[in-house]
Amino acid sequence: MKKLTEYFLKGLLFLIPLVATVYVVYLVFIKIDRLFSFDIPGVGFVVTILTITGMGFIASNFLTKGLVLLVDRTFARLPLIKMIYTSVRDLIGAFVGDKRSFDKPVLVTLAPGSGIQVVGFVTQESLHGLGLADRVAVYLPQSYNFAGNLIIVPADHVVPISADSGDVMAFIVSGGVTAK
Repeated sequence: MKKLTEYFLKGLLFLIPLVATVYVVYLVFIKIDRLFSFDIPGVGFVVTILTITGMGFIASNFLTKGLVLLVDRTFARLPLIKMIYTSVRDLIGAFVGDKRSFDKPVLVTLAPGSGIQVVGFVTQESLHGLGLADRVAVYLPQSYNFAGNLIIVPADHVVPISADSGDVMAFIVSGGVTAK
């Protein structure tokens, strides 16, 4: 009976992440496919991928950079639209592109002498513009969530971690379960 329970639990450990991943990919695939009225399943998904890639090509082309900049500036100036557009643009840019922000993993001591530390990413190394020249901005992602907290701490409370930022993010988001 003990061996049977062990096999069952190992089966769960194998199947649940596999099925959940396949299901999420399936849902995304179906949702994107429903946006279009093609008779062939998957064509809408392929069209979406090609459209995104094409827009990336157009946005990086020398001849259209001015147009992209104009759209960016226009959206960044409109009330309410500015808040949504710049927040989403900066969040996406923090993970991909030339201006990646989550590339400096650090340990932050929350209360000196307590030994309590958190793992995060330095997003601003100087807050001189806010009148806090001796402070740094550290983003603390939350586990199993697409949220986090921004904390401002003295620079001497921050210790760089010499690890790949992607591995550190996976470690944080998994609640410390994923480790290489």
